[in-house]
Amino acid sequence: MTKVAGTAARKADHIRINLEEDVRSALSTGLERFRLVHCALPELDLRQVDLGVDWFGKRLRAPLLISSMTGGTGAAGPINRNLAIAAQAAGIAMGVGSQRAALEDPALSTTFQLRDVAPDVVLFANLGAVQLNYGYSIDDCRRAVDMIAADALILHLNTIQEAVQPEGDFDFSGLLAKIEQVARALSVPIIAKEVGWGISAATARQLADAGVTVIDVAGAGGTSWSQVEMHRAETPRQRAVAAAFVGWGIPTAESIQQVRAAAPDVRVIASGGLKDGVDAAKCLALGASLCGLAGPLLRAADQGPEAVVDRIGELTDTLRVAMFATGCASIADMRTRPVIEPVPA
Repeated sequence: MTKVAGTAARKADHIRINLEEDVRSALSTGLERFRLVHCALPELDLRQVDLGVDWFGKRLRAPLLISSMTGGTGAAGPINRNLAIAAQAAGIAMGVGSQRAALEDPALSTTFQLRDVAPDVVLFANLGAVQLNYGYSIDDCRRAVDMIAADALILHLNTIQEAVQPEGDFDFSGLLAKIEQVARALSVPIIAKEVGWGISAATARQLADAGVTVIDVAGAGGTSWSQVEMHRAETPRQRAVAAAFVGWGIPTAESIQQVRAAAPDVRVIASGGLKDGVDAAKCLALGASLCGLAGPLLRAADQGPEAVVDRIGELTDTLRVAMFATGCASIADMRTRPVIEPVPA
């Protein structure tokens, strides 16, 4: 039980630190280096702008994702339910946090089970890819998917977080072959996701060749999980090592471009520091198919589902206006028309 208790306590720490501390990366997302091309005569009625997209056989009303955050501890249950209620109401996708704790102790699975309040949501299960090197199997991956009736499985990649975490699992050797085995064996799509340091072109190509069909870049510019772990450090040396990585990673905008160029057949989820609907519009114009946010929605979920719904409404309204003002009537238009350009130096 020590391992289970330790995992649950760590999840509780993560929630508390994200809500109470400044854990932002020292890097920007890079999105400020781009601007959307204004169209003064869009020849559109704002009401005609369609934000809808199809994901895994379901229709989303907007290309937005409540990114994976939490689960596996008592405090996570109400937060996840608030997020799920809002996702259902808004018609957007949602990912849960790592389900490791619930696989270790099935009693914790209730903190992840959301289908009673979100029957129609595109829902992503989640496990740390590195756990495949620590006894987790293809069957465990299936259990994570079945636990929440998920539409896809996220395998998250968090090398720096594990490396600076006091109790981290940091043997990432031979992991690509195991990811490929999972991708070939599971009946649902596999999403490879960073947690805040971005995906490079070379890694994207490796993942695509291994059968991964979706990559969530989770680039630098938002929450820095090395900063989160810095607040959990047990010694001054651990704290100093974690603090050194506050400026590490591939900015979100750059990572989107690298992944799109290296793995054009893979669908890209843009996350990592997105703050509003204009950022989301820029990510779509750079080639992303879905845009994820975590921190701003976690803080809203701490207040209740209505706060999350309101925040999502603000995001979708802003995205709609940005599309209207670039002359784009659909998400396909945003992704295929030349509506974004670098800001002159």
